[in-house]
Amino acid sequence: METLNKKRKTMKWYAICDCDNCYVSCERVFRPDLEGKPVVVLSNNDGCVVARSKEAKQLGIKAGTPYFQLKQLYPNTKIEAFSSNYELYGEITGRVMTIIRDMTPRCFRYSIDEAFAVLDGFSTEQLRDWGEQLHDRIQMSVGMPISIGIARTKTLAKMASYFAKKYPGYNHVCIIDSEEQRLKAARLYPIGEIWGIGRRYQARLEAMGIRTAHDFASHSASWVRSTFKTVVIERTWAELNGTDCIPDDIPKRKKSICTSRSFEGMVNDFDTLRTHVANFAARCAEKLRKQQSAANIIGIFIDSNHFRPELEQYSNMTEKTFATPTSATIDIVKAATACLKRIYRHGIYYKRAGVIMMEVVTNTAIQTDLFNFDVDRHRHMTQLDNVVDKINKVDGSETVILSAQQYPKGKKFADAIKHDHKSLNPSTRCSDIIKVKYLDTENNMQLN
Repeated sequence: METLNKKRKTMKWYAICDCDNCYVSCERVFRPDLEGKPVVVLSNNDGCVVARSKEAKQLGIKAGTPYFQLKQLYPNTKIEAFSSNYELYGEITGRVMTIIRDMTPRCFRYSIDEAFAVLDGFSTEQLRDWGEQLHDRIQMSVGMPISIGIARTKTLAKMASYFAKKYPGYNHVCIIDSEEQRLKAARLYPIGEIWGIGRRYQARLEAMGIRTAHDFASHSASWVRSTFKTVVIERTWAELNGTDCIPDDIPKRKKSICTSRSFEGMVNDFDTLRTHVANFAARCAEKLRKQQSAANIIGIFIDSNHFRPELEQYSNMTEKTFATPTSATIDIVKAATACLKRIYRHGIYYKRAGVIMMEVVTNTAIQTDLFNFDVDRHRHMTQLDNVVDKINKVDGSETVILSAQQYPKGKKFADAIKHDHKSLNPSTRCSDIIKVKYLDTENNMQLN
């Protein structure tokens, strides 16, 4: 009995802290009047729905629904729509992550709205108290609702968070701490919701008659190994059965990086298209440096407007291999422009373009070109990028850019898309600070 009690005290628990309807909840932080109303957040250029409030989901609004169709589908319903405001979402979720780190012995951020906390030696009662205190502190300090799932593996914790969101009786915290609870939850958990099961695997499993996590976890390890032949699915199966096997670390560096956008209108001249591509390439270079990586290959793609069948249609892609892996903005923008010249066709109305960096490697293990003796240039390019990154971080994005990135009339990259419904940024911009009004009842005056 003493050994069993000691084992329980040292048992590791995982808690996934997940912001509820993240983008919508961020919009509601400074707009409490939106509570209880159907709210949607739109993709770049206000194209389609990417996030929905609970009320919007209850109306039947699907993710990916084109914005212009909302009035046609719901003519008698007032739906609040917002353009994507990633500056606001990043700042609000950053506050949430700061609180999680403060209340957790060890944690790592998994995505913009999720973080895993590692809890050692907690009893079930202590886990619930910790979860409820974390929820209440974030709700009070930030105004962001979160759901917390706790279990002995990360995949089971994700399962628990699903039920914490779905059923109010859990009071935002669901704990799977017994075999009986694991089996009960698995029977109710749809196969498509399992962490690590994408659409392709979901369709394949459902074709086999596997509809729930329990159906999948009930198969043998040898069946999973022979059927899927991938360690990711095998780990998912093991985690569903209570074996902790997914590493406790921050997600690995991306093996490829892409920046692309649909344009606000259509582009039919080379100079404007080149400016867009130059900005995409510069963003890719920044992302590479941020994760301390470099790329061997750059790819460029352009596409016409397929929703305008009366226009000539055209799409193409090309790529270029660098002599030495690079993350230098000048080199990447120059290569992107050269690639664009190869595939550009006059007379086409382009709607979308993008830049992809491939064969990404760490910048500490770059194999230089045997015949390239210009080592000083590489060092100077690195120093230049470091200085530019520092200036842009301190003084604001796009304070220093290449001339190839300059949009007409001084427009910035962030403003080169349609965002007619974008909200303010009261917590990051002085110009957007909320103005409070109150009524002086004695003198019957409204004051600011």
